[in-house]
Amino acid sequence: MTASVFVAGELLPETMEALSKWDVKVFSGEENITEAELIKNVTEVDAIICPLSSPISAKVLESAKNLKIVANIGAGFDNIDVKKAQELGIAVTNTPDVSTEATAELTLGLILDVARRISEGDRLCRETPEQFKGWAPTFFLGTELSGKTLGIIGLGRIGQAVAKRAAAFGMKIIYSGHHPKEVAKEWNAEFVSQEELLKRSDVVTIHAAYSPSLKHLLNETTLKTMKSSAFLINAARGPVVEEAALIKALEAGVIAGAALDVFEFEPKIGEDLAKLDNVVLTPHIGNATVETRAAMGKIAIANVEAVLAGKAPLHSVY
Repeated sequence: MTASVFVAGELLPETMEALSKWDVKVFSGEENITEAELIKNVTEVDAIICPLSSPISAKVLESAKNLKIVANIGAGFDNIDVKKAQELGIAVTNTPDVSTEATAELTLGLILDVARRISEGDRLCRETPEQFKGWAPTFFLGTELSGKTLGIIGLGRIGQAVAKRAAAFGMKIIYSGHHPKEVAKEWNAEFVSQEELLKRSDVVTIHAAYSPSLKHLLNETTLKTMKSSAFLINAARGPVVEEAALIKALEAGVIAGAALDVFEFEPKIGEDLAKLDNVVLTPHIGNATVETRAAMGKIAIANVEAVLAGKAPLHSVY
């Protein structure tokens, strides 16, 4: 009997083609799938392949009587009730490692954008071109990266990839985390406390693996310890930054600017945040490259293949 697989969102054509060996049903709604829609669709399936936006709750897992694996497309898996899955003997997998380069590239893009006011300049040229009178010594000044200090919160795979790129721009690297890392010597990176990192950095970028304890790590109090000329970058998880406090800090000049690829109440983007000129916003595209998404699809399929064949998954999260 052919195994049944539910895909909770459109994937690349090459990924869908590779799934054709199974009986596949794809959710094709314009909005992210809801818990109720998942429950309706997964009662008889053997496997679920889903993105981070799919709420794989205890109710969803309990409703799927034949379910053997939830293959998450993404390194994170906080959308899944892993404890309940483990209780029910359902494998949970992710797609680690493959998003490192793409996310690091976007992070550098965000740093360059907010420091050199690239998106802001683009808006000026399109919306108010009359403000551009030609080159002038004091017009539209930004901040150079060379010689500035980059503070990396979390020197894991992505943090290291960012450090490598930032060092090539001539930036000084400091980082915080649970303990110093030997690899940091490659960039003469200095291990410091989080408090010192916030005080010293010209750019702060977040790359720590998310857990509930990190919620609002950047809040009204911690933002005030940053330099007034500093920029905050978040391409990790939205709840790490208290959005209301960040808006207040940006409006008051507590920090110079921010660049965000993720949001506290995602997919909702705060109207007050979007109105600010000193913030760059992108719609959670950290690993949104053809190459990375194709690789993620292959890993998800490999995990499903293994479990349905009675083998251990390649990338179990527990």
